[in-house]
Amino acid sequence: MHGNFGRLVIMAVCLAAYGFFGWHLTKGPRSLAYQQSVRQELAAARARLDAVVARRERQEAIVARLRADSLDPDMLDEQARRLLGFARPGEIVILSDRR
Repeated sequence: MHGNFGRLVIMAVCLAAYGFFGWHLTKGPRSLAYQQSVRQELAAARARLDAVVARRERQEAIVARLRADSLDPDMLDEQARRLLGFARPGEIVILSDRR
């Protein structure tokens, strides 16, 4: 009879451990579902980072073209006219929504 009680205790401890680890695997703070949500957040953050890096590279290219050693006077004139809305007397201006 004492042997059966020992087996029962061992079985109860094993079931409790199995339940403990099973709960943590599915519902706990480091569960599989939580890891999946962290992976999704990481992918979204990487996508935002890629967009910011691309925007920065475009802006750096514009700044590089505006440096004195690589400044193109025609491009500067075109940008100033477009951004400020200026035109010389006698010029015909055609506005377009296309960029």
